[in-house]
Amino acid sequence: MDRLDGRLIELFAQEPRIGVLEASRRLGVARGTVQARLDKLVAGGVVTGWGPELSPAALGYPVTAFLTLEIRQDAGEHQGHQGGHEVVGAHLAGIPEVLEAHTITGAGDMWARVVARSNTDLQRVIDLVLAEPAIVRSSTVIALATQVPHRVLPLARVAL
Repeated sequence: MDRLDGRLIELFAQEPRIGVLEASRRLGVARGTVQARLDKLVAGGVVTGWGPELSPAALGYPVTAFLTLEIRQDAGEHQGHQGGHEVVGAHLAGIPEVLEAHTITGAGDMWARVVARSNTDLQRVIDLVLAEPAIVRSSTVIALATQVPHRVLPLARVAL
């Protein structure tokens, strides 16, 4: 990445619907240059999507919780060569309220961010998660407020 890539990312992050032609005009470079740079950023995995960012709360899911999952160590042995993490990951991917899941170090084996319609509904979501026999137990913390929302742009700025 160079300064032009950084300016391009910044512009599209601030105005995602700007379009290649307008971006080229504002940055003072050819339209083909903007398109080639965007294609390179996508191919390199820097830009991972162009879709709208959605608000779970506005969709009716205002409760966010973080689940730390413990996975049975022999999980997945009966699934061929898949380990327990893959089995649990596939299970979690089938639950719409699971927004993301990560294998972790430390206490627990996997971390999942989930949303629910209410605290009562959170129990339903946790029960769905725990329906996978490979999960031994879960501990849950409920988010009270978002102090720093998910962001990557500041990282892109210092990566240049």
